[in-house]
Amino acid sequence: MASYNRVILVGNLTRDPELRTTPNGTSVCRFSLAVSRQFRNADGSSREEVVFIEVDAFAKQAETIARHMTKGSPILVEGRLKLDQWESQTGEKRSKILVIAESFQFLSTQRRQDGGGDYGSDGGNRRDSRPRGPGGGKRYPGEEVDDGAVGDEEIPF
Repeated sequence: MASYNRVILVGNLTRDPELRTTPNGTSVCRFSLAVSRQFRNADGSSREEVVFIEVDAFAKQAETIARHMTKGSPILVEGRLKLDQWESQTGEKRSKILVIAESFQFLSTQRRQDGGGDYGSDGGNRRDSRPRGPGGGKRYPGEEVDDGAVGDEEIPF
């Protein structure tokens, strides 16, 4: 049987991200997203439904999120669902579903209180993690610029 486990979420952090390190030295950042949807009831009144989702990011992504995001920051996260199971101190079996982040994008420019730089809509999921502003921000010497234009040789027909 084929299966597919992919999630795309856009929401706001409900608290500051928590960064920790595993015994083997891998950085792990846990944060919670509030994701909402608005709809109308049968009587026509407007309602909002909010879901709170735990997200784990690892390695360089974890460090980037912890460094640049704060409570209330908007973010897009793409990843997969994972079932986390454990036994409580009272012996009860517990479980919850969380998202393992595989990529993300910062969705607004903001300046951190600690003097960090401006980080734009494309931050976080590049190999080159230098901060960029909206629309690509400043360019660096020798950097290729992709303006989105498609040349005739790239059209497949």
